[in-house]
Amino acid sequence: MAQLDHPLFSDAIHPIDIAETVAAHRDWSCDRLADDRLTLAMQGQWRSYAITLAWCGRDEVLRLVCSFDMDPPVARQAALYEVLNLANDAVWEGGFAFWAAQRLMVWRYGLVLSGGAIAAPEQIDRMIRSAVDSCERFYPAFQLTCWGDTAPAAAIGIAMGEAYGRA
Repeated sequence: MAQLDHPLFSDAIHPIDIAETVAAHRDWSCDRLADDRLTLAMQGQWRSYAITLAWCGRDEVLRLVCSFDMDPPVARQAALYEVLNLANDAVWEGGFAFWAAQRLMVWRYGLVLSGGAIAAPEQIDRMIRSAVDSCERFYPAFQLTCWGDTAPAAAIGIAMGEAYGRA
């Protein structure tokens, strides 16, 4: 079936409605907070992640924020920011930030849907999965830097390394 023939594609479909449909299809735990906001809870290998999808009609952007708790020692915060910069240099589809006041590590991404563009379910699914995959990939580097006393470059090297062979 061509994309344009799909029943989800009409002018009346809101990006958050599409995200809610994707979450239901994937059997992800979700909660519709408002017409323009949806939250998901996802369990990863390392952490539980809170994902918020929010539609900003003024900017025509579907925003995704994937967060997890992180309370690094004050003495290691400079190293944390260094490893964050290294992680952000290694990714293209979003970026990390540490929200110190909330003690949260966040992955942020915005899908621009200007000019009346409609998000495909596959795009939203990919946004969500990429957010969790990125958090899972770099979580060990953040941990090693903050609590393992590992240098940021060495910690990123571990996150970027590929596993070979079998156990």
